[in-house]
Amino acid sequence: MITSFKEYEIDDRPSRIDIDQVHAWLTTSYWSPGITLERVRRAFKNTALVVGVYRGSTQVGVLRVISDKTTFAWIADVWVDEGARGQGIARAMVRFAQGHPDYQGLRRWVLATQDAQGVYRECGFELVENPERWMIFRPEPSL
Repeated sequence: MITSFKEYEIDDRPSRIDIDQVHAWLTTSYWSPGITLERVRRAFKNTALVVGVYRGSTQVGVLRVISDKTTFAWIADVWVDEGARGQGIARAMVRFAQGHPDYQGLRRWVLATQDAQGVYRECGFELVENPERWMIFRPEPSL
């Protein structure tokens, strides 16, 4: 599925993802500093939906969805290149994913963010009412 957003193209074809660029972005993120290229490759290979945003042939954004395509979807690794920020690209990627035909009728979508709650609120997300119900297991705490 491909759609236009301003001068950008939003595309869900995994073959178009510039995995080296995605790795360069993610290795500097607060949620996966220093992540290896191999781990990024594996993560994207095993992801239900990968969304890329492009200006011409240059990738400027990425988002991935981990899902069973029936009840639940987790949005992860949302990144917009610094030079393309502030134009609504992250919101456009989230809405693209939410509108994707393979993900209709899900019971819930979730994500985690340190600093972009406002962006996601505009896409219908809200803070978790009972955060004490959520737990995390980290087999490799340093990762």
